[in-house]
Amino acid sequence: MTAPEPTILATSGGHRKGSRIWVGFDALVHHAVELSGVNGRRPKVMYVGTAVGDAEHMAARMAEAARVAGFDLTPLQLFPMPNLDDIEGTVLEQDAIWVMGGSVANLLAVWRVHGLDEIFRRAWAAGVVLSGVSAGSICWFQGGTTDSFGPRLRPVTNALGYLPYGNGVHYDSDAGRRPLVHDLVAEGTLPETHCTDDGVGLVYQGTKLVEAVSELPGKAAYIVRRNGDAPPLEERIEPRRLPEPKA
Repeated sequence: MTAPEPTILATSGGHRKGSRIWVGFDALVHHAVELSGVNGRRPKVMYVGTAVGDAEHMAARMAEAARVAGFDLTPLQLFPMPNLDDIEGTVLEQDAIWVMGGSVANLLAVWRVHGLDEIFRRAWAAGVVLSGVSAGSICWFQGGTTDSFGPRLRPVTNALGYLPYGNGVHYDSDAGRRPLVHDLVAEGTLPETHCTDDGVGLVYQGTKLVEAVSELPGKAAYIVRRNGDAPPLEERIEPRRLPEPKA
């Protein structure tokens, strides 16, 4: 079972402190799996940690989170070499892909070297749900704001472009994100930009934004549009609150 049409869940969340483990999968990760339509068996989820350099401790924590959630987790590692003989075949077997945050600039460069930019595009078209947090959100868009190049936030504009928008993550928790998004949209560096507070995700079917969802109360999503020579217009979107995962 795969999603009935190409689906992306772009988020600024998905992880929470576990009661007996260091990190667990919160409602946004569970929602990515739900969007795939899988039922009657354990969901297959691929964890992609390129943005944190395939850090082994993070992969181990994600594996433990998946065990608790009842998912079969396959890690995709590219350092020091791919850990899979058939990357594309394995990707296409998944119900959902979850991409970890970190350096989106490094992620994009490494993915392109290994052909992941086209492999994930084919998986998206085939109904594998593409999802992730922070860098794992920005990567699916035209670009966004990033600290990949240093502490000062800068734009990245060469993301995969599956979605024809910019993406602003951590919109409420990093004070520099909102004003930079507004500046980049105003000057045309970024197109219409879709932004998420921490704990919020955006669901796209094809390239259409169909819903904002949240795992935390009081959070929101936003659309920032250019407004000629005037300051950009920011539209607040109230997300649907997701149920807390049982695990």
